[in-house]
Amino acid sequence: MDIKQEIAKYQGQLITHQMLITLLKDYSRPNDKIKALKNEGILESVKRGFYIAGRTTAITRPERSLIANHLYGPSYVSMEAALMHYGLIPERVYTITSMTTKTSKSFRTPGGLYTYTYLPLPYYSFGLESAIVNVNQQIIIATPEKALADKIATTSGIILRSMSSARDYLTEDLRIALSDLRNFDTNTMTTWLAAAPKSESLAILIKTIQKL
Repeated sequence: MDIKQEIAKYQGQLITHQMLITLLKDYSRPNDKIKALKNEGILESVKRGFYIAGRTTAITRPERSLIANHLYGPSYVSMEAALMHYGLIPERVYTITSMTTKTSKSFRTPGGLYTYTYLPLPYYSFGLESAIVNVNQQIIIATPEKALADKIATTSGIILRSMSSARDYLTEDLRIALSDLRNFDTNTMTTWLAAAPKSESLAILIKTIQKL
């Protein structure tokens, strides 16, 4: 059996420990084989029980946003990672930020840092969509509106008390072009307020966008 060919069947996917055990069922010590594959660079561990194809192979690896969806769930990609995905902020983001209904948590992996921030239901479930990030790779991600709302709602110290403070935060802190916000669906955003953390700040954000 050609191990690389078998692993190539999982192009663009995370590979679980159980999948590998099944794949290596003919080995008397499959865990030892998994360790050897990691040492050879054929497999790379993302976290305990999760692997991706190693960098020594030509096998397509899953995008980091897809890894984020699977590392800890339920979750969806949001905040800076989502804002970068939509081209709303100029900086490249190295930490993939996600929201979850579980306890906040972080994972430092060889491929970077993944952080998860708790959000309560039903606010968590608002403003989600699926997006294609690579061939056969589909992720759950916040809409642009929800990504921005999540950033304000969950970041300590961010309190918007006026439209001018909201504009300053958007343009100076996040470096978002105000023209990019004119197509935001503020009517939908307004429906989130009753369940949202920092609803007063979000209400000012919505009003600021409406006045653009």
